[in-house]
Amino acid sequence: MSEQPTISVFIPARNEAGNIPPLFEKIARAFQAMRVAGEIIFVDDGSTDATWAEATAMATRYPFARLFRHRKSLGLTEAMRTGFPRCRGEVIVFLPADLESDPEEDIPKLVARINEGFDVVAGWRQGRRDGKVFASTIANVVSRRLFGLHVHDMNWIKAFRREVVENLHLRSDWHRYILILAAAQGYSIGEVPVNYYPRTKGKSHYGFGRIPVSFLDVLVVWFLLTFSRKPMLFFGGIGLGIVLTSLTTFVILALMYLLNLGQRRPIFDFAGVLLLVGVLFFVVGFLAELIVSQNERVEELETRLRNLQSDDKK
Repeated sequence: MSEQPTISVFIPARNEAGNIPPLFEKIARAFQAMRVAGEIIFVDDGSTDATWAEATAMATRYPFARLFRHRKSLGLTEAMRTGFPRCRGEVIVFLPADLESDPEEDIPKLVARINEGFDVVAGWRQGRRDGKVFASTIANVVSRRLFGLHVHDMNWIKAFRREVVENLHLRSDWHRYILILAAAQGYSIGEVPVNYYPRTKGKSHYGFGRIPVSFLDVLVVWFLLTFSRKPMLFFGGIGLGIVLTSLTTFVILALMYLLNLGQRRPIFDFAGVLLLVGVLFFVVGFLAELIVSQNERVEELETRLRNLQSDDKK
């Protein structure tokens, strides 16, 4: 195989002993069947079993495998931050290490869909019957309703063009929303049906305890995608509503004063507090706009720097 790979297969793993040898073998056979130069970018996220030893042994057999290791478990998003920058292929395929997907079947399917013109391709699990189907379905429905992205399986295997990965800014546990983040940047999203195979070794690292956290993360992602470029729309909108409520209350108090109706002081104090809170929301909106303006300038400088580096390579 040539030194410059065409396809990079990114594999994060934690405590997947027993799955690593067949995983590497299947990926190697996929590369051979496709007649492409490929590489494996393997990130061990703090495994405490024989995962690292098995990966090291397989790397001696398959020189196109490059291994990286976290001393302790940092999570899938951090594994992506470690692995994605090391991928050299023009197409990057993300697969789990648990063999619930079959690399021999799925790598060609994902890459073929990329070659049809999509920027990102998601695998759509067929025949899945594990205990987390219901929770996954709810998460996918909520994501589709909030973001308008009509994909059946948000959090499964994927393939990306290199530029998509280079433009992703992942925060903690945001690996679940890669499709949403990519779509928000204008990248085209496709999907392809793939077979699902129950794991035979090890156990899943994802439990129902993640559901509340995932729900909060969805709200944060929605908020940032909706208002990060125009925060005054959010803060100013709330502030305007509060100020109008306060002014309306003052008008009502003025009428009550003229008609000499009842005690007005508590309502007057409440309206004054509302007015102050509304003004504070406007102030926060202006400060947020200043922050966004500075961030946009930084992003513009980063874009210019990447373009200069690209021109130098040419």
